Amino acid sequence: MKHWLLAAGLLSLAPAASVPQRPPFMLVVHGGAGTIRRQDMTPAQDSAYRATLTQAIRAGYDVLRRGGSSLDAVTAVITVLEDSPLFNAGKGAVLTNAGTVELDAAIMDGAALRAGAVAGVKHIKNPITLARLVMEKSPHVMLAGDGAEAFAKEQGMTLVPQSYFYTERRARELERIKAAEAKQRAHGTVGAVALDQQGRLAAGTSTGGTANKRWGRIGDSPIVGAGTYASDACAVSATGAGEYFIRNVVAHDICARVRYARESLEQAAREVVLEELVAQHGDGGVIALDNDGHFTMPFNTEGMYRGSVGPDGQIVVKIYRDE
Repeated sequence: MKHWLLAAGLLSLAPAASVPQRPPFMLVVHGGAGTIRRQDMTPAQDSAYRATLTQAIRAGYDVLRRGGSSLDAVTAVITVLEDSPLFNAGKGAVLTNAGTVELDAAIMDGAALRAGAVAGVKHIKNPITLARLVMEKSPHVMLAGDGAEAFAKEQGMTLVPQSYFYTERRARELERIKAAEAKQRAHGTVGAVALDQQGRLAAGTSTGGTANKRWGRIGDSPIVGAGTYASDACAVSATGAGEYFIRNVVAHDICARVRYARESLEQAAREVVLEELVAQHGDGGVIALDNDGHFTMPFNTEGMYRGSVGPDGQIVVKIYRDE
């Protein structure tokens, strides 16, 4: 009995085991990088972009605040941006050389290294939703073109006609580019990265690609490791000149630097975007988030639509370089 009491007394004096704290949730969003200058925007345009970004961020925040998954938050954000005519994804997608749209998207679950992607789809209202179905309802990572749309029908998705994506703004833009034989520089891809209350990271990206594209061109957005990547330590969504992001495997490179070289997220992202891509004349930017809730949004263009929100619910939205 005395021995039992002594043992009990020693246990009562022992320090209580620390309870691991769940990381704070965090959401970071982009709406594309490119030639985005304050002097080229009217007050009404500026307000419209900020309002839509805020709406998208609020949708993701509401998911995370209620304890929802990072995958659900990313999907909610990107769906709002795909439904807006302002951004180069879904409804607002740029037009190909033939005057049609071809859409790409990817989503990745960092906790389980699952990923889904679609490329070159022409009748999908919300490509991010189809990308998630590829991840969750098929054994594949990427489906393209007619095959992706056949899979969408099997999953009960309603396809939309090409006319759904037509906007006067994108039609005029295509004509200007064709007339000038210029390259499209306002890339406009949308994306989100999220950390949920369970510590799970996710990333997603959706795009219409580059205006006046031909030959079934596919950029970096749907390519896991190039424009979209998430692991248990890092999540990245990219926007910019996709060919450079593919060749440099930008999203994975940033996460690999964090994991293997022990670089900070800020250092890794800045070195890739502001040094390596700049040296190759690769325009663009990224949003990156780690499992401690640290995030960074470097870009080497004149502007990038971007924003973030944390547990305090304070939404921050920025557009220009000097913000």
